Amino acid sequence: MADNRMKLTITDLASRKFQEIAKAEGREGHGLRVSVTGGGTARPEIALNFVGPEETRNDDIAVDVAGLAVHVEPGSARWLEGARIDFIDGLEESGFKVDTPNAGIPAPTGPVAEAVQKVLVEKINPAVASHGGHISLVAVEQDTAYLQFGGGCQGCGMVNVTLKQGVEKVLFEEVPQITRVLDVTDHAAGTNPYYQPAK
Repeated sequence: MADNRMKLTITDLASRKFQEIAKAEGREGHGLRVSVTGGGTARPEIALNFVGPEETRNDDIAVDVAGLAVHVEPGSARWLEGARIDFIDGLEESGFKVDTPNAGIPAPTGPVAEAVQKVLVEKINPAVASHGGHISLVAVEQDTAYLQFGGGCQGCGMVNVTLKQGVEKVLFEEVPQITRVLDVTDHAAGTNPYYQPAK
């Protein structure tokens, strides 16, 4: 369904790059599908894919942005309201970049939250990255850290072991103000767990 009231911006450079890629890959006339997984969390993930006329869905929200047909899944629409798609071409970074002001939640602030973030970045995430996973901090309330597992950790059958024997142990040692860690992940939504959970 067409809905040009949705606010979604694509820069001229990004639009040209999409058209160049579409032409090079023989996809002239294709539109762009934008979807969000993990919307409303500390680490939303945005996917951009070409979509041919036969791949459109009846419930798609179709938006014409500068002559490019953009298809948004209904479940992603609220997270993509006000989004801006750009193309970055620099020495350190190159590729499409999507700014989604409504897709995530603000990172927790304060000295304890910053200490937890530091431990996650420096000690915990490098370890779980080998399984294609990542862990982000959703909130800190009093002595409790609320964590979200993503990637290969989302839906993983071993996540409780990872939490109890790994994450908790490191956090309790490094950030003594934290005495409780809670997993707030929607594990049922995991699509590529490192270990399949037992049925």
